[in-house]
Amino acid sequence: MLPLLDLHGVCRLDFHTSVREELKERLLQQIENLGKQEGREKEKKLKEMLQKSFPVIKVPALRPVVMCILKNMDHVEEKYLKQLVNNKTLYKECDVQVKRQIWQEHQSLFGDEVLPLLSQYIREKEEALWSPLASSSSSASSSSSSSSSAAVGAGGEASSFFGSSPKQRRQGAVLQQLLVMVGRNVVLYDMVLQFVRTLFLRTRNVHYCTLRVELLMALHDLEIQDITAVT
Repeated sequence: MLPLLDLHGVCRLDFHTSVREELKERLLQQIENLGKQEGREKEKKLKEMLQKSFPVIKVPALRPVVMCILKNMDHVEEKYLKQLVNNKTLYKECDVQVKRQIWQEHQSLFGDEVLPLLSQYIREKEEALWSPLASSSSSASSSSSSSSSAAVGAGGEASSFFGSSPKQRRQGAVLQQLLVMVGRNVVLYDMVLQFVRTLFLRTRNVHYCTLRVELLMALHDLEIQDITAVT
């Protein structure tokens, strides 16, 4: 077959790369199908596959296979998690299901992921509350309208902060990302609350209280009883 490809000017590297990619895609599909199964047999097979494939995790072309195996395992052994933590590239490429297991033992890494989101949440709340007032005040100062009508306009703009329903506010990007990170993990949920409490005590910003309530209600919306039943 290879001589025939040579006659058609097909590069050997291109051929082998094509075969590898085709085999990789089929293997990934089989791993995903295996991950949908239940029982000890699934974990046993995935564990055996991980043991054989983990040595090639630093090979970019083969890394997706190892990452797919890790993602579909209910529990990843500590020896593998340590190697993922010690390599920033590997850690960044881990699926969130794997990261949850890492975060349980490495609160600082979880904080690195969560704290920017909390800051973004507060920033968005402040902007939604104060930006309309600032723009209205600026507009009023440059217009010839009376001060009383300017105040009414400012009040109307400020009301947009309260215009959306609580359920709509719980669809915000930051809150949804926090939900994905926490999943059904009570430990991670408690960590988020710990960060929120600490930041509230430090800043006395009431938006942290809003965040705590919205996060809990969003979990109720999703019926995450693993968490809501114990909070």
